[in-house]
Amino acid sequence: MSKKQIEEVVRNSLETYFRDLRGTEPDNLHDMLVGVVEKPLLEIVMRQADGNQSRAALWLGLNRNTLRKKLVEHKLL
Repeated sequence: MSKKQIEEVVRNSLETYFRDLRGTEPDNLHDMLVGVVEKPLLEIVMRQADGNQSRAALWLGLNRNTLRKKLVEHKLL
């Protein structure tokens, strides 16, 4: 799947989300979306990196301590 295809999946999902709201205004949309995407991203990257936090942090473009903090926040550690 290409970056463009991932963007399209996100775009379609957001369109559906807004349609399902039926005019109700969303609240804290950015945090909600980041949280929904970040946990599976961390799960998959950690699995692909065989649990190696340094490697996963490098792949994600994060400091290892930042990755560790995010893993704790999402209860993945």
